[in-house]
Amino acid sequence: MNNRNGKTLELVQLALFAAIILIMVFTPYLGYIPLGFMNATIIHIPVIIGALFLGPKKGAILGFIFGLTSLFNNTFNPNVTSFVFSPFYTVGGVHGGISSLIVCFVPRILIGVVAYYVYKAVFKALGNKSSAKTIAFAAAGVSGALTNTILVMSGIYFLFGSSYSAAKGLAADSLYKLIFTVIGTQGIPEAIIAGVIVTAVGQVLFKFRKLERLG
Repeated sequence: MNNRNGKTLELVQLALFAAIILIMVFTPYLGYIPLGFMNATIIHIPVIIGALFLGPKKGAILGFIFGLTSLFNNTFNPNVTSFVFSPFYTVGGVHGGISSLIVCFVPRILIGVVAYYVYKAVFKALGNKSSAKTIAFAAAGVSGALTNTILVMSGIYFLFGSSYSAAKGLAADSLYKLIFTVIGTQGIPEAIIAGVIVTAVGQVLFKFRKLERLG
């Protein structure tokens, strides 16, 4: 395959992953798994897998698309805390701004980037072990999901602390506990789900298309 055909194929694959993200976002319940006590999102999983097979730059593009969908949803289908993701939404005199764009986009852009380099590091560290790819895929899935949760919640805490607490009806000193509660009860289950799905899908895709960039 010549260089031009290779680039065309990668663009087609990038468009495919982007389409999967859009379908998951805009199809009710498709991007979420009900666990009884919460709905775990799996929308970041195409970002992670796309980054692993297409590289960190295209992974960042997919993360940006994920961020755009979040901006759209929080602008046109808002809830009381949508101002942390959209500079175009105001509630109770509190409105978003540049900080909203940081929370909305930076964590999502970094999902695939972090997952890619975690995969590379784990795979290299394990060397020729037969389980290297399985463990590396799982680590990439977990790290990508946690990147999203931890950075989003940290952004909310540092950039919107008092406003977010007021919107949630919380005392200011309760926000810190809420952050850790969300990470523990939502972030960790999402990370486990991501690790399982990325491993399963990644192994299948790898059998059909062995990429040099994955080692």
